[in-house]
Amino acid sequence: QVQLVESGGGLVQPGGSLRLSCVASGFTFSNYGMRWYRQASGKERELVAGITANTGRTTYADSVKGRFTISRDNAKNTVYLQMNNLKPEDTAVYYCNYGMPGPDTSWGQGTQVTVSS
Repeated sequence: QVQLVESGGGLVQPGGSLRLSCVASGFTFSNYGMRWYRQASGKERELVAGITANTGRTTYADSVKGRFTISRDNAKNTVYLQMNNLKPEDTAVYYCNYGMPGPDTSWGQGTQVTVSS
């Protein structure tokens, strides 16, 4: 059914960049807004960025505004998160999902981003 496969994470030094990818299947990708979330150790999952289904309007958490860019390629059923000028506080497991997640929402395995010197 619904599958969300995140990739692109890794270990990077402060100030570095990474591009995350999320390949989706099991639903009509182009009909849904997509969002990136992250969960750091000991913290709740938080919304990082979102992009709408129709206009491609984007939103960002204040903590990443100006550094991260969300985009999508409907032909590839893929949403991306370009992360620049990474900071240690960006360290987390990053997840993607569609629409507005609720109690029955399934999550992928996520991809680990570690920012450290």
